[in-house]
Amino acid sequence: MTDSPSNVGEFTVSQISFAVKRTVEDAFGYVRVRGEISGFRGRHSSGHAYFALKDEKARIEAVIWRGAFSKLGFMPEEGLEVIASGKLTTYPGSSKYQIVIDRLEPAGVGALMALLEERRKKLAAEGLFDAERKKRLPYLPKVIGVVTSPTGAVIRDILHRLDDRFPVRVVVWPVRVQGETSAAEVAAAIRGFNALTPGGKVPRPDILIVARGGGSLEDLWGFNEEVVVRAASESQIPLISAVGHETDTTLIDHVADLRAPTPTGAAEMAVPVRSELIAAIDDLARRHFAGLLRYLDGRRRELRALARVLPKPEDLVAVPRQRFDVAAGRLGRALGANTHAHATRYARVSSRVSFGLVQRALETRRRDLDRAGERRRHALTLALNRHRARFDARAGRLRPGLVAARAADARKALNSAERQFGAALLLRLERGRARFAATAKLMESLSYKRVLARGFAVLRDADNVPVSSAAAISGGDVLDIELADGHVAAIAGEAKTTTPKKKPAKAKPEKTKKPDQGQLF
Repeated sequence: MTDSPSNVGEFTVSQISFAVKRTVEDAFGYVRVRGEISGFRGRHSSGHAYFALKDEKARIEAVIWRGAFSKLGFMPEEGLEVIASGKLTTYPGSSKYQIVIDRLEPAGVGALMALLEERRKKLAAEGLFDAERKKRLPYLPKVIGVVTSPTGAVIRDILHRLDDRFPVRVVVWPVRVQGETSAAEVAAAIRGFNALTPGGKVPRPDILIVARGGGSLEDLWGFNEEVVVRAASESQIPLISAVGHETDTTLIDHVADLRAPTPTGAAEMAVPVRSELIAAIDDLARRHFAGLLRYLDGRRRELRALARVLPKPEDLVAVPRQRFDVAAGRLGRALGANTHAHATRYARVSSRVSFGLVQRALETRRRDLDRAGERRRHALTLALNRHRARFDARAGRLRPGLVAARAADARKALNSAERQFGAALLLRLERGRARFAATAKLMESLSYKRVLARGFAVLRDADNVPVSSAAAISGGDVLDIELADGHVAAIAGEAKTTTPKKKPAKAKPEKTKKPDQGQLF
């Protein structure tokens, strides 16, 4: 005899759900699942991540709690094939099973390399890796900014190498160099260094070094993220990439202005060797001094050679001195001969000059002068007579009656013009007065005081600003009420807004003509 269905034990929904949950967790305590990430939209606001793993035949829901997500070596991406390690469980709230992932890794290096190559081609197509974008490093930087972990051996190696070669000021921006947040922190550090103000409290570096020690492809994956590559390409400060060992290559190496094989190599590229610079300068100074001595010695030899071919000073002035002596000997004799010749000529001329001859010449010149004076006096008298006759002729034409007639005509014309100007001015004043009176009447008719005269009032607040709404008044506000004949002070009570009730319709009275109240405006 079979059991009746009514004899089967009853379970609640919760009992069934949790029984299935225990069964699944006991049977699949820890599993590794290979599949393709589907539906990944980043982290939830709670910090957890929800997506699915699928293959060509099935699909399983997956969740990564916030603590496990921060320990991942790379950022999950849509369509990436991964191997997820965790435990299977169920979610009673929706009757589905899922895997809770505590470790996630790419399904082989090939998948990561394919993703890396695809991203490299995309960024290269945008021109981020072009050689024209590379900047030259300054020869002697004063400040070097280092983006790395403050606790690792990398920063100690860099500081030690800088101290050996050329001590400079180093500013460290601490970041995580591995894990989920490493890419965002490195990008923020690069942009933060570039945002510093030159000469500020924190000095702006002349060179940036982004450094990390060696590791696997997954460990270095943060430096392959697009946000880091774009931050490095936007950097206005020359940037040296020193990520991993010499055989490790990341995308930041392609966009950096210079790639160093190791962090120590980056320090060597950033600064020269101070002792070698000092030695080189000393050598140049010695060579310069030796060259100067050789130059002076050569010029001295040339001067001596030229001095040997020059004649002696006594030989140079011997001939001029002899000519001077000869000329000085001739000068005395020449002066005596010249004086004798002039005396002879004077005696010969003076014999021909007598007093009577000179007196006759003076009389002749005096007569010539008297005749010239008479001619000039006669010419002046003639000129005065001509001018006097011309003046008398013009004075005869100027009769007193003619002048008086012309003055009377001018006075009449002036009086007429004065009367016309006065009449025109009075007419213009009358027209302006009429326009002013019309405008004043129009302003008076438009004034709000005409409205106050019909029983209205103007309400103003304490700032003398007109109030047009009851909502703008609060209880206790001081108000000013302006009426037609003056102002009244008031204090507002509590505002009450009521909706007026409809009054019952009344019989319409016979229309009577209301008195004209005018217009408000």
